[in-house]
Amino acid sequence: MRFSLLVLIVDEELEDKAIDVAKENGAINVSIVNARALSLSEEKKTFFGFTLEGAQSILIFVLERTLSIKLMKKLNTALELEKPDRGIAFILPIEHIAGVELKEIMKFEEEIKKQL
Repeated sequence: MRFSLLVLIVDEELEDKAIDVAKENGAINVSIVNARALSLSEEKKTFFGFTLEGAQSILIFVLERTLSIKLMKKLNTALELEKPDRGIAFILPIEHIAGVELKEIMKFEEEIKKQL
């Protein structure tokens, strides 16, 4: 089973909606980092149209690779990430993972097979 890290950065007010979408689409855990972005220049800084100022939430999901792609698509639609200042999502591959028991991975694998 291959795992991926799905990272979602959104304004704080979109956090609950993002969590609801994740639950509805098979995610069972998320790590949330509360962050504050600040522009260090006079003009607003943007990254791919996302304004980097204010209170933000960074949601981090460790998911089976297929599920991470499916969830990112659902988050993109539900949160309208293609619109300016809505957020950004990306997926990183996980090469090695520790801290997860084999029986938990097997249980997770069975749950994913049921959903797909």
